[in-house]
Amino acid sequence: MPDDVTAVLIDLDGVLYVEEEPVEGAVAAVGRLRAARLALRFVTNTTAHARDQTLSKLVRLGFAVEENELMTPAALAVRYCRRRGHRRAVLLMNDDVKRDFAELEETADGAQAVIVGDLGSALGYDVLNRAFRQVMEGAELIALQKNRYWLRADGLSLDVGPVVAALEYATGQEAYVVGKPMRGFFAQVLEDLGVAPQSAVMVGDDIESDIGGALEAGLQAVLVRTGKFRENRVRASGIHPTAIIDSIAGLPGLLAR
Repeated sequence: MPDDVTAVLIDLDGVLYVEEEPVEGAVAAVGRLRAARLALRFVTNTTAHARDQTLSKLVRLGFAVEENELMTPAALAVRYCRRRGHRRAVLLMNDDVKRDFAELEETADGAQAVIVGDLGSALGYDVLNRAFRQVMEGAELIALQKNRYWLRADGLSLDVGPVVAALEYATGQEAYVVGKPMRGFFAQVLEDLGVAPQSAVMVGDDIESDIGGALEAGLQAVLVRTGKFRENRVRASGIHPTAIIDSIAGLPGLLAR
């Protein structure tokens, strides 16, 4: 690792916790990173919970996180819609997450954007078909993220990516992806920090969205063997992390070398 790392971007699910269980040593590791005076940002692709719910969960599990330190794709999606002039949108996400889109008018017809997040078991043919029709009528397809799968307490589970891919295939339109691994996501976080890419490190369990995205954006990238980490996926990806560690508990020691 380079000696001039001044900022650390930390993924949540699979890195700090798995559902309601903190990863062993994660709380202490975050404390040690703060003690080392590193700037921290907690960056997530989760679209199953509203921003305030995610922040409350972090605090409940013992992580000291300030509101401005949490970066979610929903907030960046609202910024993007503002720039594009989108006011009316189909929101494919649960009601909790819709709170983060209060600036937009939710509509079933005449939408300027179809924004895809996590609907879980509420996703069905009728819901997907209504979104499909709005895109075919001219709405822009926007994905909060495009992860393939994530880790729940009961095992690996489909994420938002397969839903986005279905709409892309049916409509022939490529979605604008807001979250990781998009370069714009990392650029926005680094801009807020006032840090150059080479002075920042991303820590994640997803070889594509966390590690590949960070490397493409010019950051260092540390892969943890917790969460969704699978050795065969790493080998097949062709992506080479800056470092691989057992868990975030080992990160302070790695950065101190």
